[in-house]
Amino acid sequence: MTDPVLEVRGLTKRFGALVVSDGIDLTLKRGEIHAVIGPNGAGKSTLIAQICGGLAPDAGTIRLKGRDVTALPTRTRARMGLARTFQISALAMEDTALQNALLGALGAAGTPWRFFGPALSDPALRKVAETALDRVGLSDKAGHRTAELSHGERRQLEVAVALTLRPAAFIMDEPMAGLGSEGGARMTALLDRLRHEAPILLVEHDMDAVFALADRISVLAGGRVIASGPPDAIRTDTAVREAYLGDEA
Repeated sequence: MTDPVLEVRGLTKRFGALVVSDGIDLTLKRGEIHAVIGPNGAGKSTLIAQICGGLAPDAGTIRLKGRDVTALPTRTRARMGLARTFQISALAMEDTALQNALLGALGAAGTPWRFFGPALSDPALRKVAETALDRVGLSDKAGHRTAELSHGERRQLEVAVALTLRPAAFIMDEPMAGLGSEGGARMTALLDRLRHEAPILLVEHDMDAVFALADRISVLAGGRVIASGPPDAIRTDTAVREAYLGDEA
């Protein structure tokens, strides 16, 4: 049996008397998309922050490629291949699309940002960045300022930056947010291709995208996983329908 790429066991986080992660167990296997869904306030953002290193858990463990990363900083997890995209764009808006992708390549190479100028002419790093842009369909936008890109193109650029990290796993926080039907369809097709490069932990409110893409779905409510399984099982789970899906099922 193949070990999971990402494994979360007993993850717990409290803010005073409020338990926002309550003994969460979660795995991400090679080649799959594992979606995490739940109502607002369910604890999804807190879970992602702990997995990526922005927030320390009070208990539990996080393993990436078999290594315990629970106490490691965000940058170390990123260099190990934990590639994150954000609900709210974290791109450098005044830089070009290529420069943003180069920043990702620099981080993956462990090169300090003070050497960003020389990196622009580094053939190897430039190739990594240009290949990532091509993968997401943004080759013709490489020289455009990020602020000039459409919302959907910025989402694609975030994925390109994640690709430069040579990802072992993608952590994607609402990649469909703000996309129209055409942009959502493009992103869905892109994520479907990427799962074969690295598995994706997908936090998403777009249920059409979730049920189109996910191999497994875990449902959070009140900081706990109330159900986890294949999409068909989640659709018909009574507790899930009551807690979240309702008529969307």
